[in-house]
Amino acid sequence: MKWETVIGLEVHVQLSTRSKIFSGASTAYGAPPNTQACAVDIALPGVLPVLNRGAVERAIKFGLAIGATINRVNVFDRKNYFYPDLPKGYQISQLAKPIVENGVLVIDVDGAEKPIRITRAHMEEDAGKSLHEDFHGMTGIDLNRAGTPLLEIVSEPDMRSSAEAVAYARALHTLVTWIGICDGNMQEGSFRVDANVSVRPFGQAEFGTRREIKNLNSFKFLQQAIDYEVRWQIETLEDGGRIEQATVLFDPDRGETRMMRSKEEAHDYRYFPDPDLLPVKLGEDWIEAVRATLPELPAAMQARFVRDYGVSRYDAVILTATRATAEYFEAVARESGQGKLAANWVMGELSAALNRADLGIEASPVTPAQLAQLIARLADGTLSGKLAKQVFEALWAGEGDVDAIIEARGLRQMSDSGALESIIDEVLAANAKSVEEFRAGKEKAFNALVGQVMKASRGRANPQQVNDLLRAKLAAH
Repeated sequence: MKWETVIGLEVHVQLSTRSKIFSGASTAYGAPPNTQACAVDIALPGVLPVLNRGAVERAIKFGLAIGATINRVNVFDRKNYFYPDLPKGYQISQLAKPIVENGVLVIDVDGAEKPIRITRAHMEEDAGKSLHEDFHGMTGIDLNRAGTPLLEIVSEPDMRSSAEAVAYARALHTLVTWIGICDGNMQEGSFRVDANVSVRPFGQAEFGTRREIKNLNSFKFLQQAIDYEVRWQIETLEDGGRIEQATVLFDPDRGETRMMRSKEEAHDYRYFPDPDLLPVKLGEDWIEAVRATLPELPAAMQARFVRDYGVSRYDAVILTATRATAEYFEAVARESGQGKLAANWVMGELSAALNRADLGIEASPVTPAQLAQLIARLADGTLSGKLAKQVFEALWAGEGDVDAIIEARGLRQMSDSGALESIIDEVLAANAKSVEEFRAGKEKAFNALVGQVMKASRGRANPQQVNDLLRAKLAAH
């Protein structure tokens, strides 16, 4: 039997406000436990929540970015459950009337575009954190995260593979960081993914029973967890078993999921409107003011890069992975006038150097202006590809500008025909055996001769000219 995978994602995005969603306590990461939990966060009797305007504004911004409906009236609800790190005994969330509904995010998988529908995005507060590692036989509770503003973004079950799920999560991560509503730091919990996974026989319209994999904090773990879960569900069904709806955790050390609890339905949480919070009414003026702050979005920029700079769609997606990368590339492409070369260098040599140094592109020692100058010298024939890499290394080490490095190191490409012919004549005279082998039909001998010419010129000879002149000389003898 052939099986089809069905995946929907719920992503918790921490909104980039300095204070919490219903209190003035700080959201800064890394403070000692319980030092950023105020009276509202720890639910002292008589305290009342006050909604953070910045959180609402960021939610509106996201809805506009995905072409969604912004509900002019939205309501907060109480989601009731009991857990040690939830001081009030309920979480303030949005159920019946969320702020955002019915948007779309287009993903790119292997060069093919696919729209993923976003059912809703709603504001809610985060819970605290239970600490198990540092307490023998006990659990510690840190309430610093309690009340941190979240936007929970819920997709339709439109994804059919782990690759599509990762592409969607990456595109969402790019978007929320691009528009400045989230810092995207997955290690700090700013962007957490829950994956709802089920399988069904191909051709069956009805969905299978889903299991929810909770709190995945890397794209690698997201892919591994889904792949394992799909295999497990298929094997269970083929062995005659049945899937029970459940919440599961992924163990990255063992590469497998394990059941945490049977899954609750919405009615188990006994939702009801929060009596301490009035409905949120959004005016058109405010929504339009937020719209005016939106930057050019990744999808629009990708299309423009393809049109204006001649890069492939695949390259455009990579170049817009972050706003900083997109802005760096565009500065290089515009100044050098060489879109494709600029893309190759940003994605190739520069990206590799940044990875080795564990740096973000905004901290690159090579500025866009320097890389543009390097590419211009490559395009006008002053440098060969090999020499350009040497200049790049010198730029990275801070040795000055491109032209100064070329002169100081004597790296100008040799394109003078007379000088090249003289070197070629010397190489042919000194390598009679390779000449004979080439004439006997051995192409490798030609490559050996080219290597000798490049060596004699200390790597400065124009490779294409060397090829052309060498073939002409060998044909003439």
